[in-house]
Amino acid sequence: MRMNLSVCTISFRHQLIALSDIATWAQQHGFAGIELWGAHAINLEPEDQFDAAWLGSLGLEVPMISDYLPLEGSEVRALRHLERLCRLANRWEAPKLRTFAGNRGSAVVSTEERKAWVARLRNLTSLAAAHGVQLVVETHPNTLADTLASTRQLLEEVDHPAMGINFDVLHLWEAGDDPLESLRVLAPRVCHFHLKNIDKRENLGVFAPANVYAAAGSRDGMVPLLEGAFDYRTFLQSLGSMGLLDASLEWFGPDVKNVLARDCRAITSLTGDLQAGMLAADACHQSLAV
Repeated sequence: MRMNLSVCTISFRHQLIALSDIATWAQQHGFAGIELWGAHAINLEPEDQFDAAWLGSLGLEVPMISDYLPLEGSEVRALRHLERLCRLANRWEAPKLRTFAGNRGSAVVSTEERKAWVARLRNLTSLAAAHGVQLVVETHPNTLADTLASTRQLLEEVDHPAMGINFDVLHLWEAGDDPLESLRVLAPRVCHFHLKNIDKRENLGVFAPANVYAAAGSRDGMVPLLEGAFDYRTFLQSLGSMGLLDASLEWFGPDVKNVLARDCRAITSLTGDLQAGMLAADACHQSLAV
C-alpha cells in the first residue's frame, strides 16, 4: 500500500499565505497534491495563471475540491453552485468534489426529510457526473453519513455509480464503528481518505465545524497523526493490499507547516516500510516456488 498524500488549503484558512507558496512548500516536503477548499478555488477563479498545468509543473495535482452542497432550500441554487464547482474542478483537473450529506444526524432526520435529501443528492451526483466529476460524500457527524449503517444505506438509496465516499477515519471511530470493518464494507466506493487525530475521545468536539472555522476557536486536543488516541499505525498497516490510495492530512491546529511536514514524513516512512516488506515477502515466495 502507498499513499498519494495531499495537504488541504483549509489548514491555512487563517493565515496570509499565497497558493504559490503553499504549492512550493508542499513540493519540497513530499506531498503529491493539494486538496483545494471550495472557497479558495472560487476566490482563485479570476487568477488565470493558477490551474492544473501550473500545478503540474511542480509535480503536484488537485485530487479533490472540498465544498458543501445544501440539501435543503433552493435546488436550483444548489445545482447552479455545483455547476460552478464542476467548472473549477475541470480547470484543476480534479476528479472528485467533496460534500456533506446534510447538516443533521441520521438519527434525528425524519423519513420524509431523508427521502428529500437523498433525491437532492441523486440529482447533484447526476449533474456532477455529466461534468466528468465524482461527487464524494464525507463520513462526518451530524450528516446522513455519520455511521457505517447510515452511510451504507445512503449509498443504496442514492444508487448512483458516480457517488463516492471520502472516508474520514476518525469520525467513524467517533461514531463507535470499527474503521477497518467500515472500510471493508464501504471499500468499493471509498475513493479518498481524510486523516487526523485527537489526544482523547472526550476532545472530539473540537472538530465541530463551528469551532474549527472560527479563528478564535479551541484547538485543544489536536495532535499529530501518529500521536493520538486512534491507532493509525495499526490501521495503515492493515491496508497493505489496497495498492495506491489518495489521502489528505486534515490539520486544523497551530504550527501548520511543521506538523504537516512531520506527519507526511512519518506516513511516507511507515507506508514505505510496508511496501518494502510486501516486496520482500513476494520475492521470498517466488524464490521458494522455484
